[in-house]
Amino acid sequence: MSVNYVALGDSSAVGVGASRGGGYPERLASRLRQQGASLGLTNLGMSGAVVQDVITSQLKRAVAIQPTLVTLGIGTNDLWRGTSVEDFREGLDRIARRLKPTGASLVVVNIPDMALAPVARLVPSHLYEGRIEPFNEALHAVALAHGWHQVDLYTASREFLPHRSDFFCHDGFHPSDAGYDQWADLMLPTVSPLVLPR
Repeated sequence: MSVNYVALGDSSAVGVGASRGGGYPERLASRLRQQGASLGLTNLGMSGAVVQDVITSQLKRAVAIQPTLVTLGIGTNDLWRGTSVEDFREGLDRIARRLKPTGASLVVVNIPDMALAPVARLVPSHLYEGRIEPFNEALHAVALAHGWHQVDLYTASREFLPHRSDFFCHDGFHPSDAGYDQWADLMLPTVSPLVLPR
């Protein structure tokens, strides 16, 4: 079975901060191929994207491609730019409803604890303190309602990031190659059973 993988999201899908190998979708696809998956990847991620950008600029193309696997990583830019939790949840729900007819397996990652990013020291704390958790709760609620598979980057980031400054690139915000590799490794156990022949 050939897997038609479509990646939706922001600069982390694009791979901003990486020196090689793209963002987490390319790295995840490579790992899946190494495990024996026949897989094609279309990466529709856009730098700076918020949830509304996924709806207006990525969804139509994603549906037209007839994916069998979709990953979604969105929300960090919504945090910085002041999107309300209600608008974020509503946007995720619209994405779910548009993708449901494709029958694709959908895997969503939640928002890492960006308070641990080096750049957080340069940004007013009200932009992220007390906001990440409600955003992730909204993600979790939509995922449960629509049967999405979830990968908990938030909990993992609190475990790894205090000891691994090398997981960030020079801007202190985007992942480095090591950070993207870790991200793909965290997603692999959830995604592999969805695409590999049993």
